[in-house]
Amino acid sequence: MYNNMHDWAEIRRRVLIEGLSKRAACRDYDLHWSTLEKILACDQPPGYREAGPRVKPKLGPFLDTIHQILEADRSAPSKQRHTAARIYQRLRGEFGYRGGPSVVRDAVRTLRRRHAEVFVPIEHGPEEAQADFGRAELVVAGRPVKAALFVMTLPVSGALFCCLFPRECTESFLEGHVRAFAFFGGAPRRISYDNSRIAVLRIVRRRGGTMTEAFERLKSYYLFDSHFCLIRRPNEKGHVENLLGYARRNFLVPVPVADDWLSLNDVLIQRCREDLARCAWGQTATNAERLAGQLPALLPMPAAPFDPSRIVPSRVNSLSLVRFDTNNYSVPVRYAHQRVTLRAGIETIRVECDGRVIAEHRREWGHYQTVFDWVHYLRLLERKPGALDYARPLKGMSLPDCFPLLRARLEEADPEGGAVEFIRVLLLHEDFSSEEVIAAVRAVLPLPTIKAADVRVLLERAREDRTTPLCLESRPHLKAIRVGRPDLKGYGALLAGGEAQP
Repeated sequence: MYNNMHDWAEIRRRVLIEGLSKRAACRDYDLHWSTLEKILACDQPPGYREAGPRVKPKLGPFLDTIHQILEADRSAPSKQRHTAARIYQRLRGEFGYRGGPSVVRDAVRTLRRRHAEVFVPIEHGPEEAQADFGRAELVVAGRPVKAALFVMTLPVSGALFCCLFPRECTESFLEGHVRAFAFFGGAPRRISYDNSRIAVLRIVRRRGGTMTEAFERLKSYYLFDSHFCLIRRPNEKGHVENLLGYARRNFLVPVPVADDWLSLNDVLIQRCREDLARCAWGQTATNAERLAGQLPALLPMPAAPFDPSRIVPSRVNSLSLVRFDTNNYSVPVRYAHQRVTLRAGIETIRVECDGRVIAEHRREWGHYQTVFDWVHYLRLLERKPGALDYARPLKGMSLPDCFPLLRARLEEADPEGGAVEFIRVLLLHEDFSSEEVIAAVRAVLPLPTIKAADVRVLLERAREDRTTPLCLESRPHLKAIRVGRPDLKGYGALLAGGEAQP
């Protein structure tokens, strides 16, 4: 077929306008008479036109089978559906197909395109937001990790917030909301979610249902409403789905490397701020300008900050350990066998008893780890000093050289009670900082005799404010001492000029 557009237009003009005969046009342009007729009938080359669908003698009898396989796939798990290669294998092995794989691939592609789902564009209000979790690979403290990427977006303004957590869990879900609301300057009135088990305990009619206590606590505090998408219908929150991929491609490439999660999220939030200067497709204002116009539609931030910790009741075991998320954390031995409350955050684990914080540890994100604070076990070691050299909580204890020297001095002076006296010096860490205790220990080493009470006296004297009267609240060991009222008769006699009686 003749497809040169320049010559096509020239032939039509010369024949139809200038009067060139058809016979002369066929001779001048080396055309067949039927080709010239087509050129004169059409204003442009029509291209190849198939008279009818091609007959597929080998594949034709199997098209219904391919269609049935693809229909059954619609109810199968998304990661266990047939590929074109697998359909070809089954056709040859189970149904006797003897054709090639390329025609099977073409047929599968055509059928899938014919049944591909079409979505209705959704209109969003200025009070709406969408939230979701994704995955990202990072290097933290020299180790490759797979992190949870929390993303919240405001579809009307295009504003995007994201942060990284070691794992997708209740604490990261709550913390992500708190940080996102602070970033936007307000809380959306309605947020769309997946049917995550973090937020939904029981799904009703493929959408939402009974919500978790932690999620209800978050909603009650900020007063927003929630909307859950239908199961396997992420298009209902397509804005955050698209921006999650956008954040991963633009904020996390190349793979981020950081010493800790805090510095990693600081960089990520800075990139979210820089992204506010972007103009989305079809917009004339930046995301920051549109966010400023959207703020009046958001809920105001509460005066007091929300505590995003996960609250879990527990009991301390006989080893003075409490378990959370497969890891053990120590508490002071006097709380063994008691009921306590755990407040698990992203950074720390706090243990409370009767409304008071009795222990605080840095959160361990591994599994089956035990986190000790060696100070928690000193009261027990005071009663069992023989375990001092074998106590597991003290294995990770790092003290300066003055402490082994102090212990040697104490045990040399009193082989029986020297270890107990040394433990009592260590117990001073309950009331004083490590720096203060180290300075006091170094100060008493030159003395000929040393007791734990001497170290305490130095510590209290260093803290004492000379402008305030003596306070026994900070010296509980002095409360038990009773001093009798002095007899001042002798002093009165001296003032009168007499002699004091012995």
